[in-house]
Amino acid sequence: MNRGFVVMGVSGCGKSTIAEMFAERLGVAWLDGDSLHSDENIAKMAAGTPLTDRDRGPWLDRVGRRLASGAAQVVACSALKRSYRQRITGAAGVPVTFLFLDGSYDVLAARMGARTGHFMPPGLLDSQLATLEPPGPDEDSRRVDIDQTPEAIVDALLAQVQRRA
Repeated sequence: MNRGFVVMGVSGCGKSTIAEMFAERLGVAWLDGDSLHSDENIAKMAAGTPLTDRDRGPWLDRVGRRLASGAAQVVACSALKRSYRQRITGAAGVPVTFLFLDGSYDVLAARMGARTGHFMPPGLLDSQLATLEPPGPDEDSRRVDIDQTPEAIVDALLAQVQRRA
């Protein structure tokens, strides 16, 4: 496959779950982009400090390079800003489609509050939403509302990807 997919959105939208299911349905490898964060970035987020663009730059490059390597064709990564998506695509060197998991504040807050053992505290949801620049019509992206089952989300994304293929 000469295409990468980035399952994107703010914390709590289900990126890892959907990326894994989407990759399984395609029969390709996937990776949780959080595993590519530096220890410093993880410590900052765990302390409730939002990352800066400078903090994110090397991480975004690692996400793109992972897509380029073919080791993972699907990566779960927030990719909140257009400039972040451009940086990932530039580092990837292959076409990248962004799969945007969109949801209401209430759904996102409830999901973040219910999960345990994650370094991203619910208090950072507001900063993530403030940073979010939803993909524009000129970007290679698909959007789905997360207020449905994971299976329905993956079905909808696959249908959108296949329609535009």
